[in-house]
Amino acid sequence: MSNFKPNLVTIALITAGIASGAHAAEPTTKDAKELAAEATDNAVEVIEVTGFRKSLVKSISLKRYSGNVVEAISAEDIGKLPDSSIAESIARLPGLAAQRIDGRASKVSIRGFGENESGTTLNGREQVSIGDNRGVEFDLYPSEIMSGVTVYKTPNASLEGEGIAGVIDLQTIKPLSQDGRVIQVNGTYEKTSFDKLNPDGENDGVKGTFFYMDQFADDTLGVAFAYTTMSSPNQEKRWNAWGYPEFEYTDGTKGSILGGAKPYVRSSVLDRDSAMLVIEAAPTDNLKVTFDALYVDFLDTKILRGIEIPFAWGQGSISPDTAVIDEATGFVTSATTEGQRVVVRNDYEERDAQLMSFGFNTNWAVNDTWILDFDASYSKVERDVYSVESYSGTGRGDSRGVADNLGYTFDSGNTGATFTHELDYSDFNLIQLGGPLSWGGSSALNNQYNLSGTDYENQAQDGFINAPNIDDELMSLKFAASQEIDSNFISAISYGIAFREREKTKKSEGYYMTLSNFSYPNNAGMLSVPEEYRLGSANLDFIGMGNMVAYDTMGLINDGYYNLLQESLTDAKHATKSWVVNEQVTSAFVQAELATEIADMPITGGFGIRYVHTEQSSQGSAFNTVNGLVVAQATDASHDYGHFLPSINLSMQIDDTQTVRFGAAKTISRARLDEMNASYSASYNQQPDDSGNYWALYGGNPSLEPKEAIGIDVSYENYFSAEGYFAVALFHKDLQNWIFDGNYSVDMTGITDPETGLLPATTSGTGSGKVNGGDGTLSGYEISATLPFNIISEDLDGFGIIASYTGIESDMKDQNDNEYQLPGLSDSISSATIYYDHNGFSARASMRKRDAFKGDVYGLGFDTVQVDILGETVWDAQIGYDFGEAGFEELKGLSIFLQGYNLTKEPFTSLQGDNALQVRDYQDYGSTYLLGFSYKL
Repeated sequence: MSNFKPNLVTIALITAGIASGAHAAEPTTKDAKELAAEATDNAVEVIEVTGFRKSLVKSISLKRYSGNVVEAISAEDIGKLPDSSIAESIARLPGLAAQRIDGRASKVSIRGFGENESGTTLNGREQVSIGDNRGVEFDLYPSEIMSGVTVYKTPNASLEGEGIAGVIDLQTIKPLSQDGRVIQVNGTYEKTSFDKLNPDGENDGVKGTFFYMDQFADDTLGVAFAYTTMSSPNQEKRWNAWGYPEFEYTDGTKGSILGGAKPYVRSSVLDRDSAMLVIEAAPTDNLKVTFDALYVDFLDTKILRGIEIPFAWGQGSISPDTAVIDEATGFVTSATTEGQRVVVRNDYEERDAQLMSFGFNTNWAVNDTWILDFDASYSKVERDVYSVESYSGTGRGDSRGVADNLGYTFDSGNTGATFTHELDYSDFNLIQLGGPLSWGGSSALNNQYNLSGTDYENQAQDGFINAPNIDDELMSLKFAASQEIDSNFISAISYGIAFREREKTKKSEGYYMTLSNFSYPNNAGMLSVPEEYRLGSANLDFIGMGNMVAYDTMGLINDGYYNLLQESLTDAKHATKSWVVNEQVTSAFVQAELATEIADMPITGGFGIRYVHTEQSSQGSAFNTVNGLVVAQATDASHDYGHFLPSINLSMQIDDTQTVRFGAAKTISRARLDEMNASYSASYNQQPDDSGNYWALYGGNPSLEPKEAIGIDVSYENYFSAEGYFAVALFHKDLQNWIFDGNYSVDMTGITDPETGLLPATTSGTGSGKVNGGDGTLSGYEISATLPFNIISEDLDGFGIIASYTGIESDMKDQNDNEYQLPGLSDSISSATIYYDHNGFSARASMRKRDAFKGDVYGLGFDTVQVDILGETVWDAQIGYDFGEAGFEELKGLSIFLQGYNLTKEPFTSLQGDNALQVRDYQDYGSTYLLGFSYKL
């Protein structure tokens, strides 16, 4: 057995958290990503490729020389990742899939796990999120200013991100690793395939990026700055069902029928301004200091217009003899209701978020064998939602105004129903402002408007506003050291400590809207939409309802046409959904690097252990409703726990092209933040429950602990060319301590009985919410390859294909031994890209496909709800031309491209129940086209 020793380069890789199998030649303090980039740059010079193929070579090299099992994306140039979205690029990697939200790839799952089971980092640092939970929505991050993405499928002890599924690391550019000054401008024009679905909507937009990078002071100081602005349209025709209740037919048999529907057309614009700054200084050969900052201002504006159509749950009468039944399922595929009244909706929504992220790193090579690394970071996001529902119709309240006779028909497939109707919903004389149907009954509204008797009871709600907001703040510190070891087996060792504190605050509120001219009993009718707020009509032909009135809802609100009343005065749910959760995580790690040979085959990798100690706390409220009003008392709960997380990664190089990898680790995924809060609805009962507790509570559980997994990965990789590889991987995870619905004990010390105001004799309660328990397994395999056709014939140089397939199966049971399907789990995931890239011309078509899965979407009041989402296949394509690479010296630096997304107009479909016709959502986004250019000096 012979041994070989790494030099300081390997130590630098260890300090950065990546063990490399590459053999570098000179001492340096550069970090792992720079070294990998330099290694791939050398490979690029040998095979002399540019453009898309250059980014492929870099990505393959990063995968090949990583000490972990990883997938990677590398940008050819700033602003030139292969897709317009980070999420779309990530979703093409083997074993990864994206969930679309409002037509945009946003949430990413790894190997069948939902987005909450993976960690996301920026330059190796954990990131905050704009949602209620931990899962990052990747459309917040502009691809234009990212240099690459690395997905860690197996961890090592020094990796800061946590997640059973893996860790996704987004990377910004490092200016000292580049050559010379770069000034670059990118511009894009974007257009949807739909014409304007709303008269005040948009179907086109623009995007622009300015990038500057240079080195100063004899290349010891580097600066990179990027600014990007975007106004991106998105449109949707959406079928949405309330539900499907039981229905009895004339012969006494029972089935299911449409309870009601809320179809609409949506026009959205995502406005995003982003700025990135990176400053690198290397005043000596042994010291490097890096500062990076990212700022994102994100505004997603939605205009939604549609008609809520009650059916079985409405006030009309269903004609049994018109009901048509599907004999196989018992589902009513067609029916008619007479004397029905609907609610015409003109809604508006804003989701406004600002993200700030700062990082500071110092890397000091104390001597030839010892390196110190210090890292500090801070990130914060503030998100405000303002979601308005505006109601109009033919009359205010139940059984008032002109009624309609409505019919529906479900065709084969999952597209939802189409309707027949008799009224003209585009007539402003017929459709007026005011709340049809008595929704939102509230003692606060009734008291506000002095409604006596039952004739006008609960008729003061003419709209509603949901206005939750999120603040998420995270600070982290890390100190690490690494040094060479004089041993025949262990080549180096690294160790370090880290601390991070995260605090997430959610405040929930809602407002009843009532027309300001409303008074009882003199003016309890409707209000005709004033002329200056009329916008024409929106077309609902896709569900058969024709045109409907369109008006400026926000203009009416801003000009005082509505009074607002807080829903939280009488509805306790906002207290349940308002909370603060704090986490303080202290960790320490030791990682040993291996470097040896067996039978002339190099063995590299490492093993280590990470200890993580967590102190979590939550502040919220315990509340009840007394005399119609919410009475709340502050709560404060805390919990702490620790985990030892061992890991090992081994890589055996069979020859110059073939590698076998093995990885094993224990990993954790922390509980969702909205499930571990200390807000409860509380009631004190005179009789104890089965646990002897008098308090009964429903809400969060601050004592939730992380889910745990022990994972094993085995893979074979064959890098048969610099542009191509083939890999087969097997993976298995034993899952423990999962989170399900259940009961738990809550300390109620100091909480008074809301009915009496006195402290009760018992201080414990029974909470209903989430608990740890249950276990199971997840197993699967991956096959992935990149095949350049030049290995077949030089005449095919430039052609190639990238493909992957992942098969997954899971056996999961809750604490009561019931079967459970993991969120985000698709039985199979596949992707393929066919490309041509040669002499400046490039063309590629890409497909990503996933089977059905359970996914999280927003429900009523912006609650997170889980639904059954059908599988989908999404096709995109791009062609481009780089004039400089084509030999036009006078146009060197200029390139143009044309992209098309969702070319087959694949819808997003979710179901409610086992019947494929019981569609909850059918969302048709159409296609999107982008035409752009890039010019680099």
